[in-house]
Order: sequence, then C-alpha cells, then structure tokens
Amino acid sequence: MSRYIATRAIRGAHTVVSEFDERLSRALTEKGPDTAVAFPNTAYHIPLILGMTGRAVEKLGDLGPILERAKALLHPIPADRHWLPYLGETLDAGMATLMAEEGIECIRFLYGEEPQRLEGLRLAGATSFTSPEMDKAGGNGHLNGPIDDIQLRSWGIQLVDGRMPGFAAIVGCAKSNEVAVKIVRELQRRNILTFLSGNVNGRSIIHQLLEEGVELGYDTYIVPFGLDTYSAIYALGFATRSALTFGGLKGGQAREVLLYNKDRVFAFVLALGEVDDVKYATAAGAINFGFPVVADTLIPEILPTGVTTYEHVVSMPFEQIEGKDDLERAERLVQKCIEVRGVKVTVHEVPIPVPYGSAFEGEVVRKNDMRIEFGGKHSRAFEYLEMAELDAVQDGRVTLVGPGFEGVAEGGAIDLGIVVSVAGRKLQKDFEPVLERQIHHFVNGASGIQHIGQRDIAWIRISKAAAEKGFTIEHLGKILHARFHSDFGAIVDKVEVTLYTEAAQVEEWLTKARAAYQERNERTGSMTDDSVEEFYSCTLCQSFAPNHVCVVSPERLGLCGAYNWLDCKASNQINPTGPNQPIRKGALLDAPKGYWQGVNEFVQVASHGQITDVAVYSIMENPMTACGCFECIAMVIPETNGVMVLSREDTSMSPAGMTFSTLAGMAGGGLQTPGIMGHGKFYILSPKYLSADGGFKRVVWMSSVLKEQMADQLHKVAEREGDPGLMERICDERSATEVEGLLKFLQEKEHPALTMPPLL
Repeated sequence: MSRYIATRAIRGAHTVVSEFDERLSRALTEKGPDTAVAFPNTAYHIPLILGMTGRAVEKLGDLGPILERAKALLHPIPADRHWLPYLGETLDAGMATLMAEEGIECIRFLYGEEPQRLEGLRLAGATSFTSPEMDKAGGNGHLNGPIDDIQLRSWGIQLVDGRMPGFAAIVGCAKSNEVAVKIVRELQRRNILTFLSGNVNGRSIIHQLLEEGVELGYDTYIVPFGLDTYSAIYALGFATRSALTFGGLKGGQAREVLLYNKDRVFAFVLALGEVDDVKYATAAGAINFGFPVVADTLIPEILPTGVTTYEHVVSMPFEQIEGKDDLERAERLVQKCIEVRGVKVTVHEVPIPVPYGSAFEGEVVRKNDMRIEFGGKHSRAFEYLEMAELDAVQDGRVTLVGPGFEGVAEGGAIDLGIVVSVAGRKLQKDFEPVLERQIHHFVNGASGIQHIGQRDIAWIRISKAAAEKGFTIEHLGKILHARFHSDFGAIVDKVEVTLYTEAAQVEEWLTKARAAYQERNERTGSMTDDSVEEFYSCTLCQSFAPNHVCVVSPERLGLCGAYNWLDCKASNQINPTGPNQPIRKGALLDAPKGYWQGVNEFVQVASHGQITDVAVYSIMENPMTACGCFECIAMVIPETNGVMVLSREDTSMSPAGMTFSTLAGMAGGGLQTPGIMGHGKFYILSPKYLSADGGFKRVVWMSSVLKEQMADQLHKVAEREGDPGLMERICDERSATEVEGLLKFLQEKEHPALTMPPLL
C-alpha cells in the first residue's frame, strides 16, 4: 500500500481529533459536563460511538472517554512515503476520525449548529427537502442532519427486499451541475439511496443539485447531510444503526457491526473533486465497514482485496474515463462504483421518455409544476385490474379511448379510467387485488409522475417536465405492461391496458369496477385463520435480521404492513423457493393462544433454532418476533392492566417512559420478548388482535396519528367489540404521556381494561 495514503489519512485523523479535543474542552467549560447531548429521534444515542465502544453518550462529559479512545487509535504521522504492506495504521486512523467527527457533530447540535442551513441559497423552482427538519421560511432550509430511526425503519422493507440495493455516500463537488444531476439520476434509476456531504473550495454537490431544481429529501432517495466532510459521519452512523436495528447486535460489538455491514449493507463512497487530508481520513473510516472508495481524481489506489470485498480505493480521473461526453463518463463512473462494491441492481427497462426507478416513487408534483391531473378535487380517476381468458387478451396492446391531454389547458384536469386485463395459466381470482395494488408503485416509478391512492380514489399528476419530454397517457399503459411482466412473469402471461378519458366510458367502467371492489371485499373479508389449512412465512427480512420469521395468516398481516396472506400466496406462486413459504398448520395445540404444531416446527427451523414456539394470538406468551421495520409497537403497561399501541410515525414520549425508537430496540432484531411486539397497523382491526389476552378492549393508549388515520375502521372495531364508545376511552399523547396521567384518564373514562382479568 502507498505510504502516501497512510500519511494523508493519519494526518487527517490528527486534524479531526485535535478539533474534537478543542471543541470538547470549550464546551465543557461553557456548558458543563452534565449538559445533555443527543442526536434527534434515535434510541441509539450517538450511534457510531455506541456501536464501536458500547458507551451510551447522554451527557457532554460522556464524550471525554471517547476522545481518549480516539487518541489511542492515532499513530505517528509517517515521515516518508515508503511502501506499507498493511492497512492497520490507516484503518485505526479512520476509526479515530469517525469517532471524533461524530463527537464534533454532537457538540454542534448542542450549540445549534446542526442541522446546517443553506443561508442565502434560494431553492430552485418548487424544490424542497421533504425531511422533518426542513424550514421553508424565506426559501432557505435546513439540511437533513442525521437520519432518524423512524426513517431508517420505514426504509427497512426496501433494504431487505432488494428494492433499495444499497447506498452511496457522495462527498465533494462534481465537475459541473450537469454531471452532478447525471450521477444522482443514475443512482436513482438503480434505486440506490444517496447521501450527500462535503465541498470543494466551498462548493458542494448539494448546491449543484438545488440550482438544477433536483428535489432532495427522504422520499427521493437523495439526502443532503451537510456542506462539510464531517457530516459524512451520518452515513456511517446510519450503517451502524442498520446493524443494531436489523441484526440484533448490541453496542460494543464492534467487529460484528463492521462484518455485518461488509456482508449485508452494500454501500460505497464516491469522492468528487480534490481529496484533502480529512477526506482521506474519513474514507479510511468507511473502509473499516467494508465500503470501498471511488474517486474521480487521480489519487493512489489500493487494489488488493481484504477488508472490503473487492478493491479498497479506486481512482478514475474523470477526464480519462472512456466516453463520448461528460454525461456518459458520469454514467460509467456510477457503474464502476457498483462494480467495485458488488451491488446487486435490478433495473426495469420501461419504454418511456423519462427516467424510471423506485427512487422516484416519493416525488411530489406540485400544482405550479403540473401539466395535467386525473382525479383529486376536479376530476375522477380509477384503476381496475381483471383476470381474463388467454384468448381475450392481446399482450402489449395499450389503447386510449377518448382524447389525450394535449388540448387541455396547462394545470387542468380530466377523467381517467385505467383498466388492466391480465391472463395466465397460473393466475387465480384471488390474485386480482394483489396485482391491482401494484399499479400505485409501478406508475409512481416514473420521474415526474405522482400517483396517490388506489381503486376509485386514485389521483395522478403529470409534471410539465415529463410532458415536455414526451410523456403521454399511453405511457401509463406501457409502464404497467413492462412491470407486470418483469415482476409477475411467473403467473402473468399477457397484459393489455385500456385507458378511458371519454366521460361515458369512464362512468360505465367505474360502475363495473366498484361492483368488483365490493365483491372482493366480501370474498377476502370472509377469510379467517380457521378457513385455511396453511399460513405463510415471510423471511424476507432475514437478509438483515437473520433469525426473524413472520407468520402471516388471513387475520394477521406481516408486521411491516406490506404483505398480507394473499400477497404471500401470490409471492409463493411467483417464486416457489422464495421468502414466502406455505406453513402447514398441523395439529391444533391451543386454540385461544394460537399454537399449532406445524407452525412451531416451521419457525424453529426457519429461525435457526432460536425460536421454538410462537403464540400467534398472544403478546404475553411467546409472541411473534420482529425485524425492525414494523409499523407499530404494542406493549403492556402493567399499572393499567392494558396495552399501549405506539405508531412508528409518533416521535412523542409514551407511557412506557420511552419513545418508539427506544422501544424498537426491545421489539426488533428477531427477539422474542413477552409483553412487547411489533406489528402492522391494520392488524389492530383484526378480530384476532391480542385475542388471547382480551382483544382490542385491552388497548388503553394509542398514538393519535393512528386514531386519525384509521378513525372509521377503529370505530367499527369498537362496535364489533360491543363498546361503541371505546375509542373515546382510549388515551393518546395529547392527554397523557406518563403512567399517572394515563391511569387518571382511564379511571375518569371507565375504561374496560381496569376491570378485566389481570394480564400479569
């Protein structure tokens, strides 16, 4: 290995650790050692430090031992540039740098310097950040700062099912604005999460993207951390929490955390522009995680494998990349990054004139940017999928019945009916709603297209930019044809799409569709756990939580909320050796608690012997395990003889004395903990919800966001349980966030849980 890299990295580490020392000394003098410090909305304290050292930093004084740990990892700066046969000293310098950078960012939060602001930079067009930290006042806004646990878990299902194959940490500034946009678009097209930080001579890729009107934020997979290199630490903190959240690892298991990331988190660093000492040091820290570094400038390389899967450091001077122009060179640069890290990417080739990929699903088309809309307040829109005989479907045919939007005024609205006819020898009638729900995701994958809702409350917008590139109504059909074949080719042989804009046809087909919706509701609503002979497993999350197994039944959907029994059945038909396997229930061992011999035997094998028994209907005895991407946490509050239900979207304190992020560490990672479990939010509506422990009447506290989102359904559940006024007796964070206040509320409202048989 070149001594040059070691020299630069070690020198950079000394610089960062020295600054950490100075900042900490000043903060201790000005604020005092007992001053509370924290990153927002995370149960993992200062996450990389927690993962590497096991120390939970809660007060300013807790950073003292971290500083000493970082200093202990420093080596003398090499005096010459002789060849060095090993990476040890450089890796130590990298880890010291990461600890010091996280300590610096922690102190910055204390002084209100984080998250950083883009002072004086007017956001282009309708561009905005979609993170909670965004402050739109005056057109300026905060950068994201660290990713919170809520977002980490909401991305969890995409991380584990491969839709989000990895993440890129981009540091610096691209050669031009056009190159910056091309790089992130290529990453978006491959659904790779992109973190942005750093600058070159004061100019960052963040500036470049905003100037070009690129929307940044959680929903678009392009997350701006900060304008200096130190903010790159948030990407490594995110990686650390991935191991702690999904891998069931604990703080202090440094080797296990690093190996977990090498083997399961496919990330890389892309250094754009000049690489200074601090960037070398930070890159050395990333290599500890198995994340390689690719630079677009001429720097020494480390090509032998070892710590990373393939090369450690690769230099691709931008002007020397083979390609006819800068945009083609940018594409090849991204391809090289993917190759070096070994990222497994699935790109759907969809014949439309705009970029396509899951990363565009979160795009918002605002009114000022809108060319046309279907549905919403000013028009009707619906989508309906029907199964047909093979001879009745002409594969690939897309027909528009009625006018296009070319003659409609800019910003106008027209009716739209999307009717998809599918045929296949392995198709079943029960698969219709499963396939129909995919229309939302498929259409949303197009850049500049916004899709909200489903069935007869669909709402679609096409942006001016997409229309200018040639996107038409017919392209919606082309997307659906391509994606249904790509994703469901095992059961779908033919796909035909008819798009209706003519008013009479829209009305006629809307009536047919609503009749079909009602029939499906009745058919699926009549399915119970007792009416089927088999449940389904979901081991999709084992790529991140190796011992977790979901048991999905007709009356209990997957804890992430993304998979119900019919979804799993369809998935098994598509991929018989995949993560959704049929579980023969076998002999019934305990009906009230939900024990079956076949379920226990399957779970024991699938969890690698970690779990031997699962009570499908109980929270108190052998509850089902969870990975980390659950929508809700249910937890017993002993003093109330009841259960609280906390939403992932709720950042407030709960009566358990912990936030969702903290509780998630107890419920996730494949752990089986009586009295606490993760679950999907719609499971609350099931007659089997906590049925072994008293059912829905045990719920004494519920996040208000759930009450509001599911108001009508929850009132129906209360009526089903024989207590129509039950929802008014269930407390939320607006009334109490501690046990004493909760008890007072329950007593005043005479909640039934107070008189039910004891839970404990």
